[in-house]
Amino acid sequence: MNDILIIILRTFLLYWIILGILRLMGKREVGELSIFDLVVFLLIAEIGALALDDPKSKFIHAVVPMVILLIIQVGVSYFSLKSKYFRDAMEGKASIIMKDGIINEKEMRKQRYNLDDLLQQLREQQIGSIQSVSYAFLEPSGNLSVFKKESQQYVFPLIIDGEIQIDHLQRLGKDEKWLRAELEEKSILEVKKIFYCSYEDDSLYIQLKTSF
Repeated sequence: MNDILIIILRTFLLYWIILGILRLMGKREVGELSIFDLVVFLLIAEIGALALDDPKSKFIHAVVPMVILLIIQVGVSYFSLKSKYFRDAMEGKASIIMKDGIINEKEMRKQRYNLDDLLQQLREQQIGSIQSVSYAFLEPSGNLSVFKKESQQYVFPLIIDGEIQIDHLQRLGKDEKWLRAELEEKSILEVKKIFYCSYEDDSLYIQLKTSF
């Protein structure tokens, strides 16, 4: 009987502890969770299960690992906010699966993403023909983002968090020298001060960092 009461009490406490931890970890949809988020959630679930499975174990032994996981997750989120390189290393980058109606087989093999998955996700977005697709991106979350040829097209960012996106420049037929020259015309000499920059309608759109 005592074990049952302990399990009931622990279930009640764990519910609020885990709920609080998830709230502190930030708001993200389930489909947008990164691999790192999933690892943290699975570990928290396993720790909680162990605490309920053995009523004689010390409850603090379950709470401490959860708090440590929270600290790790918040720390990773902080460094991800400050550094795009760190963010890409932890969460990965979006992959271009299709361009102008042509499927990128090499990238699909690299991502272990098969044709059935692609066609299913296209159908889920009411797209019946691959020829109507301008760009299709496989996001780190596994979701497929699609831009159709007749709709507004995706604009590749040239600078994100003060880091020049060389591969995006190459897709536009530009280089870093051209970008820096354009920035100098706008009296911007330090790329690190730029939060976001894109090339739209034959001109640069620039948003500077509010704090540097």
